[in-house]
Amino acid sequence: MRPTVLCFSGLDPSGGAGLQADIEAIGQSGAHAAIACTALTIQNSQKVFGFEATSKELLLAQANAVVGDLPIRCVKSGMLGTTDNIAALAQFLREHPDYQYVLDPVLVANSGGSLGNQATLVKAFVELIPLATILTPNTVELRALTGENDLEKATEKLFQMGAKAVLVKGGHEDTPDYIRNALYIDGDMVSESRCPRLEGEYHGSGCSLASFIAGRLALGDGLKQAVQHAETWLFGVLKNAETPVPNGQKIPKRF
Repeated sequence: MRPTVLCFSGLDPSGGAGLQADIEAIGQSGAHAAIACTALTIQNSQKVFGFEATSKELLLAQANAVVGDLPIRCVKSGMLGTTDNIAALAQFLREHPDYQYVLDPVLVANSGGSLGNQATLVKAFVELIPLATILTPNTVELRALTGENDLEKATEKLFQMGAKAVLVKGGHEDTPDYIRNALYIDGDMVSESRCPRLEGEYHGSGCSLASFIAGRLALGDGLKQAVQHAETWLFGVLKNAETPVPNGQKIPKRF
């Protein structure tokens, strides 16, 4: 069977982000996706209206049910919703130290709306950071996690907090013509990429990128190669994204 990525993420009814984005992106990477649902959300492609988090007991029961059944090589997390779920995931990862782990530190939805109490989530993420093979924060999340406004200082602080590798995504920065991402491993920048900035906003782009990276890691790619594969793939699916509402967020066309 194909190597498997186990995703800890929330369910997005619109299908643009969350678990559906994870499943589609991992499938496109060549790996298989298994899921442990962290929350049921009330949202469409434009906004989050609310959510109900899974209990930590149910979350771990979902994950443990597939551990002996599928060839899990990597874990990916997106929306976790509560500090209890963050602690449960940390417990799960410590029990399975051989799994690689892609941490997408989701704090708020790109479309707007809360995905948990940001202040308490930021404090709880400290437990997950040293367990991650790679973190994939956008610059808003990077600043929130570290309390540093300067991006270089913020990235340096993540490594002081125990990070092993960080992909800093620059889509929220004021660069009207391009988006710059930078990959750091062990505190040093090892690669950067620039792609043309496409028009509009996209629902689920971060989920898709992190999940594709996880899929490629599960298949045996190194970090640099996995990130490069993921960035190339993501640009293609964003170029072909679909717009459900005029002037609204676009949904990446992952197939």
